This record gives sequence, C-alpha cells and structure tokens, in this order.
Amino acid sequence: MIASLGDIMADEELLIPTEDYLKSGIHIGTKFRTKYMENFVYKTRPDGLSVLNIKQIDIRINAAANLLSNYEPEDIVVVSRRENGWKPVRMFAKVTGSKCFAGRYPPGVMTNPQLKNFVEGKVMLLTDVGPDKNAVKDAMSIGIPIIALCDTNNKANNLDLVLPCNNKGKKSLGLVFWLLSKLYLEKRGLINKGQAFEYSAEQFTEE
Repeated sequence: MIASLGDIMADEELLIPTEDYLKSGIHIGTKFRTKYMENFVYKTRPDGLSVLNIKQIDIRINAAANLLSNYEPEDIVVVSRRENGWKPVRMFAKVTGSKCFAGRYPPGVMTNPQLKNFVEGKVMLLTDVGPDKNAVKDAMSIGIPIIALCDTNNKANNLDLVLPCNNKGKKSLGLVFWLLSKLYLEKRGLINKGQAFEYSAEQFTEE
C-alpha cells in the first residue's frame, strides 16, 4: 500500500515529501467510515481499514493554516482531550502564541464570563470532535469557526473545516501540528517561506 500510494503522489506538489506523510501513518484510518468522510478515503485495505487520500490531507492542512492565519495568535483556541494530542497542541500554542487546552476542556469556559478561567477566542482548532464535544458546543454557542482533525469514523457536521487525518496516532498528530505551526508562521510573515524551521516534528510528538 505504501508503495502504490507513493507512486500515485510522487509527482504532486505537496507541503512535504509523500514519504514523510506515509512514515507518520497520517493516512491510516479506521474500520468504520462515516458518510462525512467518504470523499477523503482513497481505498479500503483487505483488513478493513480505510486509507485516507494524502493529497486531500495535504490540501486541507494548507487550507487550515490559511484560515488560522487570518487570526491573531491570542484569538486561536486549540483543544485536545486525547492524550496523544497533548504535546502537539501545547507545542502549537508555544510556537504560535495561541491558547490551548490539553486534557479536560472545562464546559462553558468560553461562554460564561463569570468563570474565573473564562477565555475568549475567535477560531477553534481541535483534534477529535468526539472527545472534544464540549469545546465544539462552546464554539457553536458563540458562533466561531471550528477546524477539526477528523478520522474516517468522525462525524463532520457543525464543522467549518474538516482536516482529514489519523487523529489518534502520536506521529500523525505531531506531524499535523508541526506543519500547522510552521505554515501559520509563514503565512503571517513571521518566518520566511522555505527557511529552516527551528522545531522538528519529533518535538511535537508524544514519546
């Protein structure tokens, strides 16, 4: 499968080499596929796992970075209830200056100004609409755009931008948030496009 996917994607203009995507397992989905994610699926393997289209992943990572780049860092709220996403979202927040919730997201933290930990934001980025449902509810309540990493088993209604990927694997999550951080800084003019990024994908990845 890796060889065939690599051959298909070899001549495409991608953000990073196809091999780097494949090594992270970013394209490996689940055995369940929702109607929302069908258009992002490349094929289903003999073992039943759906495989996501790398070109679509690449396009959506760039689109997510484009959307985020319209906002000041302090207006971005990034969320991950899933443990494999804690280090990636914390690093994204550190590198970009955004706000993050790694672990439990307190319900109402963005909708109730009376709360001591009340925060404001203008766009939300999250790792999984299932575990992060409280964050989705808050974002919908205040009407801010929602960008979500979605695997083949995710429901994608109520989202403004779906970023298809393996949103459970350590390497996949690390790579996605590393790319989003790098692209955000480039698109905001904070680093030059093509210049060496001072962080590696490994620094965004849970051990």
